[in-house]
Amino acid sequence: MGVELKRARLNPQYLHGKDFLTLADYTQEEITYLLQLADQLKTQRKNGIAEQPLKGKTLGMIFEKSSTRTRVSFEAGIYQLGGNGIFLSSKDIQIGRGESISDTAQVLSGYLDAIMIRTFSQTAVEELAEKASIPVINGLTDLYHPCQVLADLQTIKEQKGTLDGVKVSYIGDGNNMAHSLMLGAAIMGMHLSVAAPKGYQPDQKIVAKAKKLAALSEADIQITDNPELSVKESDVIYTDVWASMGQEEEQVKREIAFKDFQVHSNLLQLAKSDAIFMHCLPAHRGEEVTADVIDGNHSVIFQQAENRLHVQKALLVALMES
Repeated sequence: MGVELKRARLNPQYLHGKDFLTLADYTQEEITYLLQLADQLKTQRKNGIAEQPLKGKTLGMIFEKSSTRTRVSFEAGIYQLGGNGIFLSSKDIQIGRGESISDTAQVLSGYLDAIMIRTFSQTAVEELAEKASIPVINGLTDLYHPCQVLADLQTIKEQKGTLDGVKVSYIGDGNNMAHSLMLGAAIMGMHLSVAAPKGYQPDQKIVAKAKKLAALSEADIQITDNPELSVKESDVIYTDVWASMGQEEEQVKREIAFKDFQVHSNLLQLAKSDAIFMHCLPAHRGEEVTADVIDGNHSVIFQQAENRLHVQKALLVALMES
């Protein structure tokens, strides 16, 4: 079955031209559709089927933060869909020399069919989307990482067969990953426990937003500073680096604050026997996770990383296909 037949049956035409700035802007139906389309595109790629629904389309990719997975998956994804991707380093375009976001958005809207941006400020992404007349995709900000969580949801569903009622325990910094995981879990009817040290817990406004969404889907969002309590009966154990990009000066301070929040085999044993381990990568073995866990039988980190390609292709098709 081709992409177009699948899309016609699910009738997701309302996604065309929509921005993807945070998961909170999408409904459970819309996210479910994206995951179904990602599954289909993944199956097609495995079977050597190469449909090109975005032939002639161009994606601009603005990077203020360096990347491995985001750049390669988006660039490969748009190419596999028949389109073209243009890498735009902030050092190489005028936005890096003081041109306003508004001017940049309006100029690029005349050249491109969509923009993906990976940067620091969520406000900058929102302004770009407000001024652009084409879809804007949040490839990562300091506040959110929605594309990663789409891949996480696809991976969990592949491993567990469902998202409904699955319990995820996130151990570590209450950062952009924690924020987007909370929103994704809340929308999709999952249970999420975030265990972070005091002073490093998620933004309270985002916690409140997630809990409000959770009330609609019978999900459960909990915040604690007790990793052992968090992981009990969990289906998924998730962690991230202790010092994200731009926080390198805090490395030593954070190592002290997070010393009791390492994911190790003894902690993993408190979860369900078939629990999976996830990490958005890059990982620092021996810091946030021990090597025996991340390289062990419970780990699905490379399946998770590959799924960035498939969910982002689904996102590009949904937002860009005419």
